[in-house]
Amino acid sequence: MRDLTGASGTYAQRCAALCEHRIALWDVLAASVRPGSMDADIAMDTAEANDFKVFFSTHREVERICFNGQKAGQMFQRLVALDEAAGPRQFETLPSTSPAYASMTYADKLAKWRGAIA
Repeated sequence: MRDLTGASGTYAQRCAALCEHRIALWDVLAASVRPGSMDADIAMDTAEANDFKVFFSTHREVERICFNGQKAGQMFQRLVALDEAAGPRQFETLPSTSPAYASMTYADKLAKWRGAIA
């Protein structure tokens, strides 16, 4: 996010920078068991989504949801009921920012993210 918004400094300062750019950052999953570090290691029977119904009802102005990688998009589709995401929202799955996703350069990832955030 630093390269997209200039968000740097303390945690509070980085959060403030995201808010200034009207960006909310939230994991799809509230909890899960993941014995390894890869998303593929998530034990699906333990995956619990964050409460998007409350989030979207509280933040009706949210228009676009961007997922950080394929797994996040898949988890959202699998675990979040569409009525929880009701409204004129756009959903976009972007390349994972994880260094483990090495089939795309950082510059290409950044360009995709800039295009989605702009």
